[in-house]
Amino acid sequence: MKKVLFIDRDGTLISEFPPTYKIDSFNKLIFYPHVFKYMTKIAEELDFELVLVSNQDGLGTPLFPAEEFWPVHNLVMSSFANEGVTFSRELIDPSTPEEHSPNRKPRTGMFTDYINNPDYDIPNSFVIGDRITDVQLAKNLGCKALWLRVNPNLGSSEITSPMEELEKTAVVQTKEWKDIYEFLKLGQRQISHTRNTNETKIKVGLNLDGKGYATIHTGLGFFDHMLEQIARHGMIDMTIETKGDLHSDEHHTIEDTGIALGEAFAKALGNKKGMERYGFALPMDDAEAKVLIDFGGRNWIVWNADFSREKVGDMPTEMFFHFFKSFSDAARCNLNIECRGENEHHKIEAIFKAFAKAIKMAIKRDASSNQLPSTKGVL
Repeated sequence: MKKVLFIDRDGTLISEFPPTYKIDSFNKLIFYPHVFKYMTKIAEELDFELVLVSNQDGLGTPLFPAEEFWPVHNLVMSSFANEGVTFSRELIDPSTPEEHSPNRKPRTGMFTDYINNPDYDIPNSFVIGDRITDVQLAKNLGCKALWLRVNPNLGSSEITSPMEELEKTAVVQTKEWKDIYEFLKLGQRQISHTRNTNETKIKVGLNLDGKGYATIHTGLGFFDHMLEQIARHGMIDMTIETKGDLHSDEHHTIEDTGIALGEAFAKALGNKKGMERYGFALPMDDAEAKVLIDFGGRNWIVWNADFSREKVGDMPTEMFFHFFKSFSDAARCNLNIECRGENEHHKIEAIFKAFAKAIKMAIKRDASSNQLPSTKGVL
């Protein structure tokens, strides 16, 4: 099936021109910075069909005569064609917002040839645009958005979904075409993972290239808070739903959550090509934590942290080691964890934050590299 990039024009390929937002003369034409460099890379290196989509309010009426639009537009299209960037179709809606046309994006009337067409893989396609209406269009189509968030309020009067939902639809928010290219080149490391035993039932959702969103429910409040640190400071989107035998004690819930999360990481990391592999970090008030990590395919843990309290919150301090040991075993990574300080809460929170920062560093990828970070040729 074909994957599509539905690409907006004004504010995306070329710069907006306020206050009229009509590019009706050549002296208003400015191409978006670096757009030719990265659109050419996308066209040459990636397997997407390119479709132009644009609202042009009142096109063909006295508000916006056609003879003012087409010469500039044709120059835009020919300029991209000269760089090897060709669009299979140009979907241009001439209506105004007041007409409420079904063809005006973010409505999907122009996209009937793509919606429910078995030849197209819409869930793995993307809308690229600068307005919140482009993000709404992606949600309406059932795909994701790559948002050039230069003017986030443009088009806000035409959205129908809560902003929180649209933020999740926009898997990239940036002002740079470089970030869009790198995301498309490297792909999204996102998985769902389930681990069930007689003692626990666990569901993990993981997006290693996320924004730090977390929804955690393990039945242990302090444990949830620590897992949220991994998501927030590692810039990982993470959902964990653990149902364990807490009526017995906390052991299985904590240990098995560590195993399930490690298994999810091992799956999400994929072939590890272009990945940094190593990470380290973190002070927190009186506490000093150091976490070294190596996603090298072998499990090992060195733990140098002692706690004087039996519990922090509702979590036994003896289980902190078990969590990280379980993660190391399941993710097949080396972990070296050290911490010193006076406040037990600060110490363990510093460890989790340093762990998150180490992960963030280790899973970073380079779009220009397809090399495995190992002389062995396998990880």
